[in-house]
Amino acid sequence: MKETLLATAVGFATVMSEALAADPATALGLVPIPKEISFSRQKTPNALMLDANTRILYDAKSAGACEAAEFLVSFMVEDAGLKLTSAPAPAKQSHDKNIVFRAKTGMPTEGYELRTGPGVTIEASGGAGFFYGAQTLRQMLTRDAATGKPAIPVGITIMDEPRFAWRGLMIDCCRHFFTVEELKKMLDLMASLKLNTFHWHLTEDQAWRIEIKKYPKLTEIGAWRGGVGFDLPSTSTDRYRADGKYGGFYTQEQAKEIIKYAAARHINVTPEIEMPGHSTAALVVYPEFGCTGGPYAMPAGGGIFLDVYCAGNDKTIAFLEDVLTEIADLFPSKFVHIGGDECPKDRWTSCAKCQQRIRANGLKDEKELQSWFVRRMDKFLESKGKRLIGWDEILEGGLAPGAAVMSWRGVKGGIEAASAGHDVVMSPTTHCYFDYLQAKTGEPVGIGGFLPLEKVYEFDPVTTGIPEAKRQHVLGGQANVWTEHIPNARKLQYMTAPRVCALAEAVWSPADKRNWADFRARMDREAARLDAMGINYRKLDK
Repeated sequence: MKETLLATAVGFATVMSEALAADPATALGLVPIPKEISFSRQKTPNALMLDANTRILYDAKSAGACEAAEFLVSFMVEDAGLKLTSAPAPAKQSHDKNIVFRAKTGMPTEGYELRTGPGVTIEASGGAGFFYGAQTLRQMLTRDAATGKPAIPVGITIMDEPRFAWRGLMIDCCRHFFTVEELKKMLDLMASLKLNTFHWHLTEDQAWRIEIKKYPKLTEIGAWRGGVGFDLPSTSTDRYRADGKYGGFYTQEQAKEIIKYAAARHINVTPEIEMPGHSTAALVVYPEFGCTGGPYAMPAGGGIFLDVYCAGNDKTIAFLEDVLTEIADLFPSKFVHIGGDECPKDRWTSCAKCQQRIRANGLKDEKELQSWFVRRMDKFLESKGKRLIGWDEILEGGLAPGAAVMSWRGVKGGIEAASAGHDVVMSPTTHCYFDYLQAKTGEPVGIGGFLPLEKVYEFDPVTTGIPEAKRQHVLGGQANVWTEHIPNARKLQYMTAPRVCALAEAVWSPADKRNWADFRARMDREAARLDAMGINYRKLDK
């Protein structure tokens, strides 16, 4: 596996130099495409041959430079079988074979500049820029055709920064459970593509996955159901307890492990705790927090369920604030996602406590009751130093002042929110739902829909419906992997890649740099990298 990337790459013969001169990004297969890239033909040599004498040096006074250098050391071992060392850069040094991370003030937070020849220099103002520069250099790594040595082309200059601050991937771990190691592999995939937000879907109707110490039964009971469900064969997963129940959960220590692993890759972990709908798993454990008092049954399939949290019950509100207190303490993320989608109002209509809440607060109807609920959670999260984000249904009845919106039912909700001055993450089903099928025939069982790679590539988080003066409220975009029909890690990878590569370019690269034919040409080398990473991806159409 370690040799796959290098063995399939083109060598630095004359033909490679010609390709670099014509289109360096395509010749190198860089994904996402950088903001600016140029090639200056060198007299000799036309490649930097890496060997045991190559050193990876860093500015010891620059935050994140050492960590990026150490990551690059590990990449060299993994990708090239080459054991290099990292060290602080001396005041005077030879650049002939060295790779140097050097501080440069005034650069964008996640931006970097990379130059090759005769050595390699990566400049940035902080850790994220150094890390992304290292990722680009990793993509440039190949093997010289004549000598077989690991090599990097000389004469390349890259000036790069992301178009958007939020470049996300959501993984639903509730419909089906994925281990810490399986999630780490997905984080590695994200990092290789310069994605920086892991939206971790942790509670649902079908399971509660995160340990809450004040309410241990949430995971002791709520993390398990009678079987794998969703009409899937029992053999599609091995996540069974001794008693045959299916499921699993993350302890807070395991969550910290994921957060730390992600942070080392400059990925923020944004947790999602669903409310007031999609809450059956919690109601099974604590039926007193619903409108009817139960009993409630754990679903083994999908759907929108009528039983939701009782918005009129003070004890329900106190329970959710207890949960959010532990979540806010556990996750350093600025945002906490509270869901807010697909919440039926049927139970609220006939619930005396909910109707009393409506009257007491001068609310017009149940939609405004949901708005009251969201505003209450927004105010509470603000007291914990956090910001609330939710699916676009939280707009109904009026949006909490500090809340941000994740627009999934098309882009209409995002346009409305941004136009009103609220921050927005675009994630429409039309381009960003990776549970949809990748071809009309021959695909594994899925939820339906059709979302090929080319359609994902067309995604642009900024739409013409948002006034020019309000477009700064578009934080970025995100793909979502809902897992009703994804019971194991291999299928999770298959449904994610290669579409996540198209998503990454949509949220990183300048709009005027993007071109489908060029992207498809670069994806041939990216496919080799996915092979090298051991990712089970859908093979590219010819």
